[in-house]
Amino acid sequence: MKIFFLFAGIVMLFFSLTSFKISNNTNLQDEQVIDGVYDGHEDYGYNFIVTSADEEHTITFQKVDEEVLKAFNLEEKTLVGTKFKITYTTKIEVTKDDDGYEDETEINTIKKLEKL
Repeated sequence: MKIFFLFAGIVMLFFSLTSFKISNNTNLQDEQVIDGVYDGHEDYGYNFIVTSADEEHTITFQKVDEEVLKAFNLEEKTLVGTKFKITYTTKIEVTKDDDGYEDETEINTIKKLEKL
């Protein structure tokens, strides 16, 4: 009987540690690459129009690496309409409001831009 409880405890410990490790990585995401047409800059971020499955949608990037901004001045209107290969990451930021409810915000960061 002692062996059964010892085995059950080891199994429970294993699953607890495994689930902790998985939940710890939910905010991390690998780099993604898409092609998009630059649509300009707003107060809330940099917009690119992306076509997938014959449908257009806009992706907004809230952050841009400094090296990218040195290579491409995205504040210039002359880049609007330019097609780029965009390498980016996405991070989910969780905040709590005054009532204690969690709010998830997706933060897209451009890591690399290449003119196509």
